Amino acid sequence: MRMARKVILDVDPGIDDALAVALALFDPGLEVVAVTATGGNVGAQQATINVQTIVELLDPARLPRLGAAPLDMAVSEDARLIHGPDGLGNAGFPVAELHNMHPSEKVLCDEVRAAPEEITILALGPLTNIARALQRDSTFAAGVGRLIIVGGTVTGPGNVTPAAEFNIYCDPLAARTVLRSRMTKTLLPLEVTNQLVMTFDWLDLLPPESTRVGTLLRQILPYAFRSHRQELGLEGMYIDDALGVVAAAHPELFETREMGGDVETQGELTLGATVFDRRQVQKWRSNADVAVSMDANGVKDYILRTLAEAAKAG
Repeated sequence: MRMARKVILDVDPGIDDALAVALALFDPGLEVVAVTATGGNVGAQQATINVQTIVELLDPARLPRLGAAPLDMAVSEDARLIHGPDGLGNAGFPVAELHNMHPSEKVLCDEVRAAPEEITILALGPLTNIARALQRDSTFAAGVGRLIIVGGTVTGPGNVTPAAEFNIYCDPLAARTVLRSRMTKTLLPLEVTNQLVMTFDWLDLLPPESTRVGTLLRQILPYAFRSHRQELGLEGMYIDDALGVVAAAHPELFETREMGGDVETQGELTLGATVFDRRQVQKWRSNADVAVSMDANGVKDYILRTLAEAAKAG
């Protein structure tokens, strides 16, 4: 029996982040050692509260360590139109707010130092915490087993500006620091993650509301379906962040290619754009494995199968 893969989820919850956390906590092949919050879809304080709310509602057998989002993080954009003013579809979940939580960057550094080269970090929001961890601990980059980044684009348009994807646009300087670092990285760009849309018929396949995971998802997903239809004209919803968990659990479901990439940090029209060297004779050194396609049916099967396992847990 293979050992569970140790993972840390760095999230800005976010309805699809909540789905991602649920998948990771109940996949027996993953050991979630920490869930760290960052501002993005919502502000830093709300992101921290949402991380606590999600984990408390799901009540997994093994509670992960939690990290607080940096309050001095200035996010240039948010996604409350899609996720609701509180980030979780205005479901109004009660939560006993924790105080004196360690900063996310400290939690990241502590856990990587405790298990060098064993931890996969899933960066599902802006890369602020990862960049700060790199600056805080000079050994951090070498200690990370793999970093999976959900964000950026290679060939497609952005989703917050014509050139930039949301997670990268929120903190392009941090994204540049991370992409240029020596960590082993996998990037899931927008044009790949958008290949899978959760449609309305998925609701019939989700765990019942009598289960903890069913209670969470059935209260927050309807808001996302409505907002995707009203704001994006989409009959369904994107679940980009959940695909980061799938990539950690089943990397074989994604085809990747080594590429050299960087982030635009100054352009008037292109701030936050991810630029990859796709010339016939590439001059940039490869610094990431970039997903170019995925097995959408395999990904869907994994998500529904893992949620069914979560339902059995309560």
